Amino acid sequence: MKKPEPDRTAPASWSLLFACWLLAASATTGSLFFSSVMELQPCALCWYQRIALFPLVLVLAVGLFPFDGRAVRYALPLALAGWLVAGYHNLVYLGFIPERLQPCSQGVSCSDKNLDLFGFVSIPLLSWLGFSAIVALLVVLHRRSSQ
Repeated sequence: MKKPEPDRTAPASWSLLFACWLLAASATTGSLFFSSVMELQPCALCWYQRIALFPLVLVLAVGLFPFDGRAVRYALPLALAGWLVAGYHNLVYLGFIPERLQPCSQGVSCSDKNLDLFGFVSIPLLSWLGFSAIVALLVVLHRRSSQ
C-alpha cells in the first residue's frame, strides 16, 4: 500500500490565512484605538465597515486552529462587503459623491477630515487598503486550495 503524499501547500496556506487574521486583528485594534483612545466618533460608513471587519477576526481565527481552508468561503464575502463600503467611503471623503447621496446626513459626517497621516492617508483610505490586502490574500488562498 502506497503512502499518501504529504500536503506541501498546507504551511504556506496557513501562513496566508494567518496574515489575513493579522491584518484583520490590526485593523480592528486600530479602529478601536481611533474611537476609544483618540475619541474620534465613527460615521455611519465606518460602522458598516466595522460590521464587516470585526467578525473577520473570529472567522479567520477559527480557520487557523486547526487549519481549515474553507474559512475563505465565510471570510471572503465579509471582506468584499467591507472593501466595497470602504471604496464608497473614499469616494464620499474625496468629494466625488454628491451630498444628497451621502448616508451620513445625521451625526458625524462621512466626509469629515479628522485625521490625515503623512498628509494624505485618511482613515477611509486605511480601511480600503486593509480590506484590499485581506481580499487579495483570501483570493490567493482560495486559488491555491482549489488547484
